[in-house]
Amino acid sequence: MPAEQPPGTRPRRTVLKVVIATQLVLALLTGTLVAVAYHRLNGKIGPGAQIEHEVHKSAGAEGKREPLNILLLGSDTRENGNAIDDEGGGGSDLTILLHVSADRSSAYGVSLPRDAMVARPDCDVDGRTVPGEDPVMFNTAYAVGGPLCSVRTVESLTGIYIDHFIALEFGGFVDMVDAVKGVTVCLPQEVDDPEHGIFLDAGTQELDGQDSLSYVRERTVLSATGDIGRMKRQQAFLASLVNKVMSAGTLTRPTRVYDFLAAVTESITVDEDLDSVKALADLAMQFRDTGMSRIRFVTVPFEEYPSDPNRLQWSPAADALWRRIIADRPLGRELGEDSINAGQPPNTGPPTGRGAGSATSGSPRSPRSPRSARSPGPTEDERAEALANGLCA
Repeated sequence: MPAEQPPGTRPRRTVLKVVIATQLVLALLTGTLVAVAYHRLNGKIGPGAQIEHEVHKSAGAEGKREPLNILLLGSDTRENGNAIDDEGGGGSDLTILLHVSADRSSAYGVSLPRDAMVARPDCDVDGRTVPGEDPVMFNTAYAVGGPLCSVRTVESLTGIYIDHFIALEFGGFVDMVDAVKGVTVCLPQEVDDPEHGIFLDAGTQELDGQDSLSYVRERTVLSATGDIGRMKRQQAFLASLVNKVMSAGTLTRPTRVYDFLAAVTESITVDEDLDSVKALADLAMQFRDTGMSRIRFVTVPFEEYPSDPNRLQWSPAADALWRRIIADRPLGRELGEDSINAGQPPNTGPPTGRGAGSATSGSPRSPRSPRSARSPGPTEDERAEALANGLCA
């Protein structure tokens, strides 16, 4: 006859077994769900394209991490259900050259105007050569040869080696914003533009994906400076989006993370070194030590194109910026003063995230010195510039 167990022992053992079994089941389910999610997301990414470089990559010290240069492209194609207006498409609506420092402590993105007149080199597209043109608008590179021609053009114009490219379509942009439940922006005035189908309220608000797309594309009502102001608003929007993606409100909610990744992987075109979830995750992990206030956005120095006041050209100061990027140097004081940082996007509230900057909410740019040392708020010049660019001040 088995020995009698001490009082209370059996129930405690039973509870322990249930807890262990439950944890094992949860672990198995979680592992299975992660595996399924990985395969689903991985299957959404198309085969990456091989970059034929225009320039050679500088040789770095053996075993030392090297800086990264990534070309971010927003396609204005109306294909695949992206017919949002009656305008034509096919070019790059947004182009940002993102430079990430070798130690991964900082990154800055340089907006390249789509209407800037440049010398486009020959591009190899699907086994044929598309002849270059000079002068021609910058965004024609994407129209005639897609992301690879854009990469070749940027390398030719700047002398900078592009490590990767990521191109995103309109539809993916909308889904990406909806996945994080909207992005906060501030409009200094109402937009009532029936010609382009854009209707937005004035003031600080959280826009869904479709309204966000309208916001970053609008260039007739908000911006007295047209595309120049639109680039500034695109930078402010991206800063706000980065802030939202990296916030606890997104990272602590697995469904939001999955939906965001699903939107990204389904609508991007990448180079062959980024055509898997693992490769994209490895790239993202390299930003884990980058303070949000050290992720900044600026516009390439530009001037009026002499032959056409409705077009731009890069100014001689752009050459100094390219040299900084090649040498893996920070923006410098002048460009840094006019930058927008992800730690405190313009007009979206107090600083958030690790290493957030000390600028006062409402500033359209990073301060030249701590705001408290200069004035309690934006200067008149800063207010005027913000309003001209369609930003609140």
